[in-house]
Amino acid sequence: MNKVASLIFCFLSFTINAQVKKYTLLECVNIALEKNIRIQQSEFDLEGADIDRGDAIGNFLPRINAQSQHIWNNGLSQNITNGLIENLTTQFSSFGGNLGVTLFSGKQNINQLVRANLNIISRQYQLEDMKDDISLFVANSYLQVMFNKEFEQVQRYQLEIAKQELERTQLRISSGVQTQAEIYEIEANLASQEQALVQSENATRLSLISLAQSLLITDYENFDIADVNFNVPLSQILLEKPKKIFEKSLTLRNDIKVAATNIEIAKTDIDLAKGSLLPTLSAFYNYNTRISYSDRFIETGNFIETPIGVVKENGSLVVTQFPERAITDPLSFGDQFRQNDGHSYGLALNIPIFNGLSIKNNIKRRKLNLKRSETQFEQTKLDLENTINQAYNNAEGAFKFYEASEKTLKARKEAYFIAEKQFEAGVLNSYDFIQIKQRYDIAASDNVRAKYDYIFKLKVLEFYFGVEIAI
Repeated sequence: MNKVASLIFCFLSFTINAQVKKYTLLECVNIALEKNIRIQQSEFDLEGADIDRGDAIGNFLPRINAQSQHIWNNGLSQNITNGLIENLTTQFSSFGGNLGVTLFSGKQNINQLVRANLNIISRQYQLEDMKDDISLFVANSYLQVMFNKEFEQVQRYQLEIAKQELERTQLRISSGVQTQAEIYEIEANLASQEQALVQSENATRLSLISLAQSLLITDYENFDIADVNFNVPLSQILLEKPKKIFEKSLTLRNDIKVAATNIEIAKTDIDLAKGSLLPTLSAFYNYNTRISYSDRFIETGNFIETPIGVVKENGSLVVTQFPERAITDPLSFGDQFRQNDGHSYGLALNIPIFNGLSIKNNIKRRKLNLKRSETQFEQTKLDLENTINQAYNNAEGAFKFYEASEKTLKARKEAYFIAEKQFEAGVLNSYDFIQIKQRYDIAASDNVRAKYDYIFKLKVLEFYFGVEIAI
């Protein structure tokens, strides 16, 4: 008994652990925003723009460099100890450093920083725009799964009705109320409903796999969406005019912000190009020293009398005194470093006079790019307005179609109930009854399709109006 209980416990534990994870729309959107490769690439672009901003800031900072070298010279050279020309190896080191800073460059440093900041803003807008598109795409995929699930439930319901009709028909045939021929249309209708259910189940599975793939989830078998009793949402947005939706969207849409920022970037590019026509003033400071590793002469403090001539009259020698020198080791590294140093500093002015028209043409090129950005901005606004008008008309039409499908479904349902009673009473034959039932089935399917078509088109319109995507 204990073994049986243990087995049951283990089975229940496995079942609980193996339950399919059901995701809400918010969870799906968050996963997509975290894992989507295009969003990651856009984030990399934003990081790159921030690095470019660091480069622009660096243009304001001084440039500091240091140099060092050690040289061996091999070849003929004079030996200071004996004055002879010999093959010698000598060594020496040199050290230096320089500092430079740009004092004025035609405001190019300032404009470069302004452009880098604008580029960061543009990349941020692009990232947010991509996030909006991904969120809308995920919401659409999520709604597609919801539609397929509800459509599947309609097919299951219709299948159950078909089964019940078959059972009732078999009872009426056995009691002699109806003939055997009546059952064939019922059986055919049942088979058709079974096919429709299989197709619906397959569509649900495929839509779930598609949604999982968009979220980079590979465990399709344990992926599902949360059960939501979702009715047609109430929205006041269709009471608004498309013009008002468009005007509000201009302040919210990130693609509009990107286009507007690109205009400012283009203007800054013109200022950058014009800055090349102005002089550049720089300040610099250089320091250098050298170290020798060769022996050297030093004065001993003594003097050597050396004849330099003879007095003609008496033949006496004429002598002079030269300081006595001796060969010794080179000065210490530190002493040579201090004694042999040198400094230079000053200002450098560079005035552009003629550059083969490159700067002038570059300015023209930047002005042309500004015109492109301005026309692109206007085109983006026109596209947005057209999109909103289309989205508004689509949502309005989808709502009217849904209302009509509701009326059609209600009428078809009543007609089916009446036909069902007539068929049971033997007043209506099986062929006409099945025709009425099929029209009821089609109306139920069309109603579900119209419902979700309206919901999605409404969500698109709300998206442009700044309403958060939610289900």
